[in-house]
Amino acid sequence: QVQLVESGGGLVQPGGSLRLSCAASGRIFSISGMTWYRQAPGKQRELVAAITGGGSTNYADSVKGRFAISRADAKNTVYLQMNSLNPEDTAVYYCKFEVKVAAMKRWTDYWGQGTQVTVSS
Repeated sequence: QVQLVESGGGLVQPGGSLRLSCAASGRIFSISGMTWYRQAPGKQRELVAAITGGGSTNYADSVKGRFAISRADAKNTVYLQMNSLNPEDTAVYYCKFEVKVAAMKRWTDYWGQGTQVTVSS
């Protein structure tokens, strides 16, 4: 059906930057919303940033001014630019796309496999 592949995670020092990517492939007819979530061990998953098909963005208060979400529709890809990282940003980051699969009438959520971001000295 549809697969989402994430990349760009890794280990960075406090104050550093990373750019995450999430690309979808498969039987895609259309993609609407694209969203980034994160989950740290022992904590609940939280929404980090979202972007609509029209380009409107929304951010969690904790990342506002530091993170930027963008999309490249021709590549079925969403990005998350993360600047001024701190240890509280350490988590597994997941992307989620709202996808209309080819030959289907419904919108379905698809998730990436997750990519680890670790901010530490």
